[in-house]
Amino acid sequence: MPRHLLATSAILLALSAAPALAQEAGPQAPSDQSVLGPPVDLRSLEPVPPRPLIDDTAPEEEAEASARLAEAEPTEPYDPRPAPRDAQGRSVYGLFLAGKVASAIGDPGVGAEYLADAYELSPEQGRLRDRAFISSLLVGDLDLAARIPPEADGSPVTVEAAHLVRAVRGAFGGDARRANAALKARPIAQPHAYAGRIIAPWVAAAAGDWTTALQPVGTEGDAASVAFGRYFRARLLELRGRPDEALEELRAVSLDGAGGRVFRVAVGELLERDGRRDEALALYNELIAADPNNFRAIAGKARIEAGERPPPAPTLRENAAEALASAAALAARERLNEFAVLYLRLSLGVSPSDETRLVLAQALQAARLEEAARAEYARVSTENPQMYAEARQRLAASYQEADRPDQALAEARRAFEVDPTNAAAAYNLAAVFTEQERYAEALEILDGPTLNTARQPWPVRFQRGAVYESMGRNDQAEAELWAALQSEPNDPQILNYLGYMWVDHGTRVDQGAEMIARAVDAEPTSGHYQDSLGWARYRQSRFEEAVPILELAVSLEPANAEINDHLGDAYWQVGREREARFQWERVLALDPDDDRRAEVERKLSEGLDPAAPTTVAAATPPVT
Repeated sequence: MPRHLLATSAILLALSAAPALAQEAGPQAPSDQSVLGPPVDLRSLEPVPPRPLIDDTAPEEEAEASARLAEAEPTEPYDPRPAPRDAQGRSVYGLFLAGKVASAIGDPGVGAEYLADAYELSPEQGRLRDRAFISSLLVGDLDLAARIPPEADGSPVTVEAAHLVRAVRGAFGGDARRANAALKARPIAQPHAYAGRIIAPWVAAAAGDWTTALQPVGTEGDAASVAFGRYFRARLLELRGRPDEALEELRAVSLDGAGGRVFRVAVGELLERDGRRDEALALYNELIAADPNNFRAIAGKARIEAGERPPPAPTLRENAAEALASAAALAARERLNEFAVLYLRLSLGVSPSDETRLVLAQALQAARLEEAARAEYARVSTENPQMYAEARQRLAASYQEADRPDQALAEARRAFEVDPTNAAAAYNLAAVFTEQERYAEALEILDGPTLNTARQPWPVRFQRGAVYESMGRNDQAEAELWAALQSEPNDPQILNYLGYMWVDHGTRVDQGAEMIARAVDAEPTSGHYQDSLGWARYRQSRFEEAVPILELAVSLEPANAEINDHLGDAYWQVGREREARFQWERVLALDPDDDRRAEVERKLSEGLDPAAPTTVAAATPPVT
């Protein structure tokens, strides 16, 4: 069975592609409480190639990276002596390689231990020291990092990271006055300068140095960093008992750019705490009118109308943790994923929260540290059922991608069971059932009260139609897919799926071909859509046209057994029998299902009847 439906599941996972789905389940937890949403929400990020803190790339690539982060470290001199070994006989090189491998496969905790052991065997190796230090920070093991402090003249990446760690740990777990004095004497420099600037006022406040803490925010830097700086200054003013000045600062920053919506919610909450409930209610109503899904404004309005207490002012620790999370958000925007992880680790150390942990897991995935990300998802508690459900959904998707179906299903079940009214969790569970070809169980969820509503969005109908088609209930499948298409007439997934179904089953072939062509126009680089179009031309007996389209499809999806099979059939029909047999042999090497294997073996033995195009009876439309 080709991959399908989980792509749509990912859309609903963030509750963004189909707002009606989120609305069916009632108000969800706000996604912008800690990281403030604009200018970047880490939870919306897909994994991207990370920009490493310590790189082993080619010299020309390293030079480019160094221009962004730091000066390149000098090469260690060649040492002809035998490599040192520890008490277990492990060489420094073996430990180093083991550390790199463990980190590369997403287990940075083990990797950090190996690298630290390697460093202790050969402390003169500067790059090894830096790699071990950074690895320990990425896994949040600050005690391990303390064993391998970078040298003062080392890479700015590690030297400034160490300075930042000392400042945060000192302010919130040691001697705040000493940490503040160290920051005032030497502010944190690039590449961690922004994180240093955003945390410095909170270090000063922890030390009781309010004169430094409340210094006005400068205008240097981009608009987002300045806005965050003013936002946190307002928080400091409120903590200092100066709410009017805090409101003035917040009102000013709330007028700037895309972040204004988020900062205006903070204005309303501060008004509540200041006893100005009528003003706060008017502001919440204004925000809701502009954005009916502004959940913080909705919660504020409900709180006032019910006569409940206003939300408490965040503590100094909570504010400092949020400041570090904002630094992580801006680092992620620049694809400095390991920097984001470091700042979020520090944030959790200052004030642990499930929301920050959820964001950290996303940052770890962006940095390609999948095992570490799974560990953080698993640590999200059930205190907020919706947040727990989101973490478990993402954990299920991670396991599904890694071809660990039992764990994927277990996590999808947990997400649904903790909050059965959560439409995204229900959809995700149905998607996992479908991916594992457990169609009856998928249909039970899709037809349940959480998803089968009068306002169900098109992805639910789309998935239900796909399940029906996989079960051979074609009339019901066509009805659901057609209904989905009426809601989203230009969506390439629906056009391709329904069009391919008609083509492959030999009904409405020309109409299906036209729909598939529209899907290809929308996404011409999709190998699955190109295959659908090539197969449509084949079923129309337009074999010469089918061949180049199917060749393109194979070039885009070379490991797909079905697409290679289609190309073999097309080659045969245009008289290229040797190439057809080559493609069919390739299909057998791609581990096809039993039906396709038997059909391909028959074709290798008997060939095809030129007058009678054929297809595998149980074929499933390829949808990405």
